[in-house]
Amino acid sequence: MKHLQYNDIDYRTLFDGFRNPNSGAVVLFSGEVRDNNKGREVTHLEYEAYEPMADKMIAEILAEAKLRFKLNHVACVHRLGKVEISGCAVVVITGAGHRKEAYDANRFIIDRVKNEVPIWKHEFFTDGTSEWGQNCDCVTNGHEQHHEHRHEKA
Repeated sequence: MKHLQYNDIDYRTLFDGFRNPNSGAVVLFSGEVRDNNKGREVTHLEYEAYEPMADKMIAEILAEAKLRFKLNHVACVHRLGKVEISGCAVVVITGAGHRKEAYDANRFIIDRVKNEVPIWKHEFFTDGTSEWGQNCDCVTNGHEQHHEHRHEKA
């Protein structure tokens, strides 16, 4: 399974593939693009990745989660390129015998993907500025990781 894509994520189709008689719980997390961040109005996001490494790392995280949480099924797909407001940027789906494992695995996967995988978020604001930040808006060594750029409005 490819874990990165430039087109819309069809999480309904992904979710339908998780029907399994051994799964008493299926958890779907969808990371959606919101219209604001830290008091600023957002127009859209753009994601970039070091694709060969990112795809491989997501596959490794999923394999670890499947064993660790005894999952029946697991999937993670992350968008690249431009994602509009209310668009789906990332999906994680976990299927397990019980809800605790499905929820715990889902959180484990999204946290690892957002903190470790080389995917970068470029956030665009209505004031014409933009910021590059880590995918997770993490704080490292006490300071946020971002850069600000000005763009001419068309």
